[in-house]
Amino acid sequence: MNYSDYFILVMEILGTISFASSGAMLAIQRRMDVFGVTILGVTTAVGGGVIRDLVLGITPPSMFRDSKYALVAIVTSLIIFALMYVRRQLFSGSFMLWYDKIMNFFDTVGLGIFTVVGMSTAITVGYSNNYFLMCFVGVVTGVGGGVMRDIMTGTMPNIFVKHIYAVASLAGALVFVFSYPKVPEIAGMLMGAGTVIAIRLLAAHYRWNLPRVR
Repeated sequence: MNYSDYFILVMEILGTISFASSGAMLAIQRRMDVFGVTILGVTTAVGGGVIRDLVLGITPPSMFRDSKYALVAIVTSLIIFALMYVRRQLFSGSFMLWYDKIMNFFDTVGLGIFTVVGMSTAITVGYSNNYFLMCFVGVVTGVGGGVMRDIMTGTMPNIFVKHIYAVASLAGALVFVFSYPKVPEIAGMLMGAGTVIAIRLLAAHYRWNLPRVR
């Protein structure tokens, strides 16, 4: 395994932890039991990757061929559940003021990482010249798990209503596409993920939203 492979692996693990944490925390808020918390954490973490692999014709999807991502998501979800179970007062008082910010941070990091990881996967399987497909699978990898999480909890998916979400993923994907192959792939991934994270944090801070009919 070369340096680039290690970098992508680290990115995938960080994204898995971030998304699993956001899924588990939302499940706890919805008063799910430990099984529900674990399932929602795993779904949020690997759901987008499963959709990506099916679009790219990778079967069975990576999570079934390499269980480490599902295991990381399970362990992360159980840690979050144990922490909240032992310190259940965290879901009251001042912590709730920070809850949305913590959820947004986890979602933002996961979105940025998985967007560029999805595009890197498309390059690996031979679609480096199909920029539309690269962007599509990047966005799907980034938002897919979150959409499945929101649907399973009976929540309107964030990509349709909350700040700048899918658009931030698309912006990061476009940065990666325009930088590839002008810069090394790792540099392009960092630029793309950084763009997603920056846009999401700014949108949350300044309450940016897309136009809607009121």
